[in-house]
Amino acid sequence: MFNFDDANKKSKEALDVAVKSYSAMTRGFQAIATEAADYSKKSFEDGVAHLEKLTSAKSLEAAFELQTNYLKASYESFFNEATKIGEMYADLAKDAYKPYEAPVAKATAAVKTAAAA
Repeated sequence: MFNFDDANKKSKEALDVAVKSYSAMTRGFQAIATEAADYSKKSFEDGVAHLEKLTSAKSLEAAFELQTNYLKASYESFFNEATKIGEMYADLAKDAYKPYEAPVAKATAAVKTAAAA
């Protein structure tokens, strides 16, 4: 027989889990957006500083060396930032799924019990 109290309780639990997951996702996306904005600002500032150095180079060899060093540093910085943001996305996925772990485990146990009977 259908029990409205149980249905109401399950609905409330499902809503609580969804809200916790949504909150974790929101925090994660905000952190990622902040990190990306900070990196963009730093990258732009570094580019402007490099351009100023490049325009004041005394020789073609000095300009070539400045450009080579800038490109190497820029690539390393981008790679490190991409790795960091990738890790932030992985953490976001873990945090967003965490509220669902207990209900999924409970449902899995119930299914196993029902299948065994």
